[in-house]
Amino acid sequence: MNRKVNETAETLYAQFTNRSTKNRPLIVGIDGLGGAGKTSFIAELSRELKGYNCEIDMFHLDDHIVERNKRYQTGYEEWYEYYYLQWDIEGLKSNLLQPLHIRDQLNLPHYEKSTDVISTRQVDVLKDSIVLIEGIFLQRKEWKCFFDFVIFLNCPFELRRERVLRRDSYLGEYQARLKKYKDRYWLGEQYYMETVNPLSTADLVVNY
Repeated sequence: MNRKVNETAETLYAQFTNRSTKNRPLIVGIDGLGGAGKTSFIAELSRELKGYNCEIDMFHLDDHIVERNKRYQTGYEEWYEYYYLQWDIEGLKSNLLQPLHIRDQLNLPHYEKSTDVISTRQVDVLKDSIVLIEGIFLQRKEWKCFFDFVIFLNCPFELRRERVLRRDSYLGEYQARLKKYKDRYWLGEQYYMETVNPLSTADLVVNY
């Protein structure tokens, strides 16, 4: 991964130094399907960029999902709940993505998984920084235009499958995890790939 991270950091630093708008951060999306390695990638990328003396702000989309009763047992199919209801799509646009273009202070809803409660947190963002936003479905039509640069981590399904089924023990025993991924997550991902085609719309595709 190191070489790919190094090359990506070099690309982003060039985007940052050459950006036409200097009064706000460079806003970068780290997109990819479940198990693609987004969290590890953004951590390594952040460390690499700091070597360029860049200020970095990071956001993880899963810190900003909605409460369980808004995304489970809603009457919709599970894949639909995942793609359309897991996040407040318009809320993230108005509380995170739009404000990054015009303000250096955000009031951002934050989800606490252990209590299933959302609280609002004040977050300060430096204008002269790179903002890294990591999550799935970042290139959906409601969000894509707010990113200056989007990276898509392209990882083979079998590797992603192995990772998520081993990782997500909170979903229950192995068969319960497999059923949840088949009914909810993988169908949502398939819908994203078919309707958005993020491989073709990303500015940079990193293959594993």
